[in-house]
Amino acid sequence: MLLVLIVLGDLWTSSGFRMITWVVMVPALTAALAGVGGTVVFSVLSLAAYLLVDTVLHPVPETGLPGFLLVVAAGSTSVAACAVRRANERRAERLALVADVVRDTVLRPLPFQWGGLDWSALYVTADRVARVGGDFYDLQPSPHGTRVVLGDVQGKGIGAVAAVAVLLGTFREAAYHEGLLRDVARRLETRMKRQQAYSRFIGRNESDRFATAVVLSFDPVEPGTVRRGVSGMDLATLGHEPPLAVGPDGVRALPSTGGVPLGMGELACDPPGSGPRIARDGLAPDETLLLFTDGVTEARDRTGAFYPLQQDLARAVAEDPGLTQPERLVRYVRDAVDRHVSGARWESDDLTLLALRPLPVEPPREAFP
Repeated sequence: MLLVLIVLGDLWTSSGFRMITWVVMVPALTAALAGVGGTVVFSVLSLAAYLLVDTVLHPVPETGLPGFLLVVAAGSTSVAACAVRRANERRAERLALVADVVRDTVLRPLPFQWGGLDWSALYVTADRVARVGGDFYDLQPSPHGTRVVLGDVQGKGIGAVAAVAVLLGTFREAAYHEGLLRDVARRLETRMKRQQAYSRFIGRNESDRFATAVVLSFDPVEPGTVRRGVSGMDLATLGHEPPLAVGPDGVRALPSTGGVPLGMGELACDPPGSGPRIARDGLAPDETLLLFTDGVTEARDRTGAFYPLQQDLARAVAEDPGLTQPERLVRYVRDAVDRHVSGARWESDDLTLLALRPLPVEPPREAFP
């Protein structure tokens, strides 16, 4: 259409104002919007239109050789630019595919109602290209009950992702085999220490890297059991904010055990080798447990004020008790954080939410993957 308009415009204007050389815009625009083949076609059409108007429809060529060379150069340059653009797009697509594979390898996809829990999660990285950052979470069914972890590795980049990978791998094995939650947390501390030592040996200078985390364990329940009361669980907070229990009657914070972050066990006040302190709590049938990283509570608005998660949830649940459903709860917090930071210029952080609630009836299971 643009090519036709340029040709008609040139025919309608006087010889003192020639528009035909404007056909150079056609291959340039095509290079930005279409593929290499389409750019070649429109480059040839533009050159043909130029020759038709300047040499056939006008008795005396007026733009001459300079105009011809301009159209040829514009078409050739547009084809080359389009080829470079498409190569970069294919490279970006391959990198995105690799990033997705890495993300699914580190943060494995979890089945629906995994481990007898109705759950919903949100994982947003500050680096939208990498698609995986320092936040992590996982659920692991086991003979000792379903274990849950959510945490945040200090720092960014490859080192943080590597720490996430080793911590999650350790959690999946320890959560399955260890009978006590304290031992699961102790295994995570040991693995973080080993990762620090490894980084020193390869010269990354990440020996001070640590991770905050919440680990918890729901009491084991026999398949087919109908849950009528409180679902018991053990909990350890390792330098991380405690989860929130969100129910129609309000929002309460679970107890903090005051544990130090993973990788900083030497600063703990507990006896050496004893592991972190464990708190005992429970979840009512109408309550949902919300775990979160500091990307939620440290999200700031334009004035620098942090997002008041617990207070905002208490108000929202009082107005709409249906928000306690895991999926709706995660969606609400995500939207609330987006509204809170709208227009702010503060540096964003990884943001992770995990909402879960024990199913009313424990589902059957043949094994613990």
